Amino acid sequence: MARTENPYELPEDLPVPTDDGAADHLPGIQIPSVPLSSTAGETVDLSALSGRTVVYCYPMTGRPGSDLPSGWDEIPGARGCTPQSCSFRDHHAELQALGARVFGLSTQDTEYQREATQRLQLPFALLSDEDLAFADTLRLPTFEVDDMVLLKRLTLIIKDGRIEKVFYPVFPPDRSAEDVVGWLEALGRTSNV
Repeated sequence: MARTENPYELPEDLPVPTDDGAADHLPGIQIPSVPLSSTAGETVDLSALSGRTVVYCYPMTGRPGSDLPSGWDEIPGARGCTPQSCSFRDHHAELQALGARVFGLSTQDTEYQREATQRLQLPFALLSDEDLAFADTLRLPTFEVDDMVLLKRLTLIIKDGRIEKVFYPVFPPDRSAEDVVGWLEALGRTSNV
C-alpha cells in the first residue's frame, strides 16, 4: 500500500469500505435526547434543533507528531478524517446557504477535538460522544482498534430531530461534503425546500 504521511492527502490505494447494512435502520428515526459536549463550549442536543442539521461522524483525527492506531491505513474507511473535515470546512458556506448547520462527531473528548478545530480552522463545532451514549442509543456502526471504540464514517442529515438521510459508507471521505451539497441541491430542486 502506498503511504502518505501528509494528513491532508489520501493514499491512492485505500481500502474501500463496503455497506455492511449497519446503518440501514437509521433513516426516519427520531434522534434521542443525548447532550453532547461541543468544541464551542456548549452542550448540544441534536434532538432539539429545528431545521436541517448535517452531522458527519468520523473515527478520529490524528494529531501532528502522534502515531495513528495500528494498521490504520488498512482498515476500510478509517483513514481520511482530516480531509473529510476540511471538505466540510471548504463547503460550509454552501451548506449554510442550503439551510443546513454542520457538526462533526467522534468519540474523542472535547479537548482532543478542540486541537483539530483550531488547527484545521473549522467554522463549526465538533461534538464529543466519548462515552458512546449517542452511538449506543442509535446503534451507530463502530469498530475497535488499539482498545478504542471508534465510529465508522457516516453522515446524518437531520430535519427537526428526525434522520432524513444517511450517507453510509462514506468514500472517498474528501468528497463527503460535496455529496451532501449535491443531495441538498437536488432536494431543493424537487421540493423547493
